[in-house]
Amino acid sequence: MRKTTFLLPILVIAVIGILSSIFVVDEREKALVLQFGQIKSVKEEPGLSFKIPLIQEVVRYDDRILSLDTETIEVTPSDDRRLVVDAFARYRIADVVQFRQAVGVGGLRAAEDRLSSVLNAQIREVLGADQVTSDTILSEDRRDLMIRIRDQARLSARGLGLDVVDVRLKQTNLPAQNLEATFARMRAEREREAADEIARGNEAAQRVRALADRTVTETLSEAEREAQIIRGEADAERNRIFAEAFGADEEFFAFYRSLQAYENALSGNNSRMVMTPDSQFFEYFKNDNTFARRTTGNGGSSAAPEASGAEAAPEQQGSAAPDEGSPTASDEQASATPDVPATSEAEVSAEDTTLTEGQ
Repeated sequence: MRKTTFLLPILVIAVIGILSSIFVVDEREKALVLQFGQIKSVKEEPGLSFKIPLIQEVVRYDDRILSLDTETIEVTPSDDRRLVVDAFARYRIADVVQFRQAVGVGGLRAAEDRLSSVLNAQIREVLGADQVTSDTILSEDRRDLMIRIRDQARLSARGLGLDVVDVRLKQTNLPAQNLEATFARMRAEREREAADEIARGNEAAQRVRALADRTVTETLSEAEREAQIIRGEADAERNRIFAEAFGADEEFFAFYRSLQAYENALSGNNSRMVMTPDSQFFEYFKNDNTFARRTTGNGGSSAAPEASGAEAAPEQQGSAAPDEGSPTASDEQASATPDVPATSEAEVSAEDTTLTEGQ
């Protein structure tokens, strides 16, 4: 009983000691065995390992690729256009011994602070170098710039026991105070390009309109020329027909033209003509035999009036001469007939036409 009581504490202490001396290294990490703060061994392979309890301790470090976002910094390329840049990096702990010696007990936080300073310095150096403009940084060529930043940062980070896997520029913007001026310049450039395009369009439109106007003018001129030719031929044909008609019967032609003039002049109700009764315009209204006398004036049809005049002569000779004091039949007829003024107004209705004597 006493022996069991004595062995039990020893057994418990032995179990605790064994458990304290055993540790497992995960495949995602590396471990350092420290004795009184000094590095005794490095455990990089995963598996079971041993240490001296209470004397040695194990410090574990992540062996995976880690990410670091840098602070936003301002750079000035060779064209003096300031840019605001922020980046991120991918890195891993390549040498845990050197890493422990470089950062001490600060661990990853201290390492990231120092790595961030290294990255910012390399970004300023590369983006501010000669032949590097803001257009280069904003274009696809900045991939080469990021490779240069990575390579230079990798060299500087080796002293920390770190391996910089990659560096990328996340955002590249203009400073807030430069945005308005940049936008104004961009607007001016776009407006200038738009004005050039509008001017070229107007020039092309002017050429098209000028060509169309010339085509229209040529077409109208050709049509007018053909119309003039056709009108001239028609006028010639009309004149020929009139000449033939006038030559066939001049008096009838004059009578026919007078009838046409009457029809045109007397076809309305709103016009008035004032002329003397002996106007030539009313020549065919004076006597029904006017046209007959004109048509037979040069022929034998005028013999009948002469014969009637001859027969009337003997009767006048055989009649008794009236007394001078007695009124004759002609005097009575003259007295019965009212005086007719030498001139009178003939009002003829016609549509919006005023003809004077001689028309």
